[in-house]
Amino acid sequence: MEDFRPQTLFSLEHTLARPILEDKENVWDALSQIGEFILKLQESLGDDYKETAPGVFVSVTAKIAPTASITGPCIIGHNTEVRHCAFIRGNALVGENCVIGNSTELKNVIIFDNVQVPHYNYVGDSILGYRSHMGAGSITSNVKSDKTLVCIKNGQDIIKTGRKKVGAFLGDFTEVGCGTVLCPGVVIGKNCSIYPLSMVRGVVEANSIYKNQGEVASKLEEN
Repeated sequence: MEDFRPQTLFSLEHTLARPILEDKENVWDALSQIGEFILKLQESLGDDYKETAPGVFVSVTAKIAPTASITGPCIIGHNTEVRHCAFIRGNALVGENCVIGNSTELKNVIIFDNVQVPHYNYVGDSILGYRSHMGAGSITSNVKSDKTLVCIKNGQDIIKTGRKKVGAFLGDFTEVGCGTVLCPGVVIGKNCSIYPLSMVRGVVEANSIYKNQGEVASKLEEN
């Protein structure tokens, strides 16, 4: 992958975060602006959103379980379901028609419309594109074990992010199998499938089937 602009990974009409994404050279550059952007966006929301807690604005059509814990700044979009014991820790912009599942944890994220993170997922310092899906127990790992700054490894190229915390970026329509770990700084292109129980590092090209490290097949060639 040669282009890490948000437009390469996502259809930007499917998120309220378009203003902080469309001018970025690299998708991870938006992570530092999520919280501030949400606070500004909350000022312009209409009557179809209600402030349910300080800094937490929820669509009147969203369904929030009484056991969910949500801390601002946060916006939950129309017709989204936040299930039992979900834990949203702030700086979370969640789109329309999403599922935030039981015991799922979110922190500093942009969740596009129609995304599902339905069972036991951790998503931190990440952006999940339109109609992407994370299987049960799949997580984003957003901090390296040695606590050094995260780099994006694209083949032989290493791109510095300048950030200690960087999770994953899932392109539109990407499916992540159950029990998968997405290592810090993973970028997955549009329309990919990740096998269950995978440990994913680096960059996965669009239209790929990720089976194991070093074993990636093209969907276009297999069809």
